[in-house]
Amino acid sequence: MQKAYLVLANEYVFEGYSFGAPITSIGELVFTTGMGGYIETFTDPSYNGQIVMQTFPLIGNYGIIEDDFEGECAIKGYVVRYPCATPSNFRTDYTLDEFLKKRNIPGLYGIDTREVTRIIREYGVVNAMITTELPTDFTPIKNYAIVDAVKQVSTKESFTVTAENEQYKVALLDYGAKRNIIRELVKRGCSVTVLPYDTKTEDILALNPDGLMLSNGPGDPAENVVPIAELAKLSGKLPIFGICLGHQLLALAHGGETVKLKYGHRGVNQPVKEVSGTRTYITSQNHGYAVDSDTVKLGKVRFVNANDGTCEGIDYPELKAFTVQFHPEACTGPKDTSFLFDRFVELMKGGRV
Repeated sequence: MQKAYLVLANEYVFEGYSFGAPITSIGELVFTTGMGGYIETFTDPSYNGQIVMQTFPLIGNYGIIEDDFEGECAIKGYVVRYPCATPSNFRTDYTLDEFLKKRNIPGLYGIDTREVTRIIREYGVVNAMITTELPTDFTPIKNYAIVDAVKQVSTKESFTVTAENEQYKVALLDYGAKRNIIRELVKRGCSVTVLPYDTKTEDILALNPDGLMLSNGPGDPAENVVPIAELAKLSGKLPIFGICLGHQLLALAHGGETVKLKYGHRGVNQPVKEVSGTRTYITSQNHGYAVDSDTVKLGKVRFVNANDGTCEGIDYPELKAFTVQFHPEACTGPKDTSFLFDRFVELMKGGRV
């Protein structure tokens, strides 16, 4: 077993063991609390530029299943308490260790992930390095920043996934879209044309879609100046449904503001409640930024996080649009909010927000 280290920008150092690719990598260290769904986690493009740490102690017990990938793996490193080397699942293609080696991503195990989580909760999200040799200079770790994240993960060419029972045509702006967004739309009779993140308004409208889907994605939402400007032009011209980054970008397009959370919401057990109702939904989440509810000028906040009160969804009745911060498409669950895709279909039928 080769020793390896997790080195935090605030100079905390944790000694463990290397698995995956034996290389040095720097990223923004975040934790996620999901007990399952690790394949969805590290193939979610929203984790671009980040070192992902799982709080659940055993990861990899059902192996790696390529059919369950949500996108291309964009993480900078992976930290677990213990990686399972002998997965037990008839669908397994290979092990977690083999997955990381194939993609040249370093892994670290054998550290107290609970202690690291407490540090992040106390000090906030922090940059970190996975390495097999202790650094003498912390400057590269401290100076690391995620930039042009959406550009890195968005599709470079448009493509269409056709539904067998096509009833509607949806344009999907890919800011780092998870594949299950497409699956959820297709099974509801929607053919989906996936477009690069910077596609112009006139090119979208030329497709004559029945609705527009705004996907999830990574990075600071405010840096996406061009996509925000295009959404301001598109609004009101066709029904819109936004998820995660798509939710944030539409709010920014209409005068709202976003704030970076201390350590974000990442996991599959985040409670979200309706502002004007009695329901609370358990949701899958992965975001480090949130829309500031007090800055929402157009639209009405519909959902809030039951833990910290942050904005989790906005309705725009005047624009025939609605957005959510959480992930109703989460393929490993929970499935509480998958009805939102039905709501989008109803909106395309001529329904109201």
